[in-house]
Amino acid sequence: MTQDLLGRPDSRTVLVRMRAARPALPPSERLIAQLFLDNPAEAANLSIAELATRCGTSTTSVVRFYKRIGYDHYKDLRIDLIREVTREKMQNADLLTVSGDINRDDSLDDIVSKVALNETLSIADTAKALDTHALARAVDLVQAARRVDSFGVGASAFVGLDLQQKLSRIGRTALNWPDSHAAWTSAATLDASCVAIAVSHSGATRDTVEFLTIAREAGAATIALTNFSDSPLAAAADVVLTTAARETRFRSGALGSRIAQLMVVDCLFTAVAQASYDDSMAALRRTYEAVHSRHHGANGTHGTHK
Repeated sequence: MTQDLLGRPDSRTVLVRMRAARPALPPSERLIAQLFLDNPAEAANLSIAELATRCGTSTTSVVRFYKRIGYDHYKDLRIDLIREVTREKMQNADLLTVSGDINRDDSLDDIVSKVALNETLSIADTAKALDTHALARAVDLVQAARRVDSFGVGASAFVGLDLQQKLSRIGRTALNWPDSHAAWTSAATLDASCVAIAVSHSGATRDTVEFLTIAREAGAATIALTNFSDSPLAAAADVVLTTAARETRFRSGALGSRIAQLMVVDCLFTAVAQASYDDSMAALRRTYEAVHSRHHGANGTHGTHK
């Protein structure tokens, strides 16, 4: 958990922590979290008793909830919520004022505004919440690896493929697997000189968890990229890189999550490239020239033949 200099939770991540904790909370506490997430400004002005009444639960559940997300006193949670709501309003003042999920009657302008705001906030939240110590460990593992294998399902598959392509551009041996059986087979051949990276927004996709579990049993270092640090995927990883995506009901697990995951992949790749700066820059030049020269050569050849 991100903390300030006095060891208190970072006020900037209060909503991020609620969003990440919500799926695993007991039902009564999940209702409390949802009220805060739906309308943090209003909820921050409620007393413990008022909050419990609004959620149809007990004051004891409210106390358990705020302690679970890192607060000893309810007033500290309320202060942080007000700070974060104010900060978000100031940061996003130049964005169109939109809220909520995609609705049946939304115009195309509404859709563009809502998607843009959702993805902007997902990136901003992830940047605030990303554990740079965990990122540094992941960079060291990838930097030292003989081979890096990545796997994900659905939208997460494209994120793994993006990482594989980027690492290949700087001369790293990187593989991405298109289906679970191929991924599991590959994971079983890894060893202590290899790294396996699994991508899943929920952290509960069975095939992805199995890939990381097999890789760990084979001796490889394992990295999870997920939105939930207490998920089964995180439990199977040596290093957990956590996103803070804001998903909508319309496309849960595919809008904010994908853009947040790609942002973390870019951070990981950039740091790995920087660690071997000269070699990486030389490799990037060579790969660019190889593609660029052959592309133009092929176009020129094509133009001379009938």
